Amino acid sequence: MGSILTDNHCIPIIINGVENHVHLLFILSKNTTLSSIMEEVKKHSSRWIKTTDSYYENFKWQGGYGGFSVSQSLHYITKRYIENQEEHHKKTTFKEEYLKLLKEYDMDYNEDYLWTD
Repeated sequence: MGSILTDNHCIPIIINGVENHVHLLFILSKNTTLSSIMEEVKKHSSRWIKTTDSYYENFKWQGGYGGFSVSQSLHYITKRYIENQEEHHKKTTFKEEYLKLLKEYDMDYNEDYLWTD
């Protein structure tokens, strides 16, 4: 994923994930949009993962994504959070955390469109 970001003139800072989601902290190129870079990351990483093992031959990313701006002053905290994903999600599920974030920042959403499980 880092090379996909770099190939699209973005600067990857840290990438880490757990079984059901991935976090990417990167500096978005001024010449692209978040939606186009996420399309590229999902398309190329999906294509790659399918080549790693027959177990992943039907792998696909979910249709959407969450994208949030992080000020330079919060890069260190965000980086540490991403580094500790596995430990963090032993206490709080991704779903719980995502809903909390949406509510905390007063973002409109319809939960019917967030989860496919």
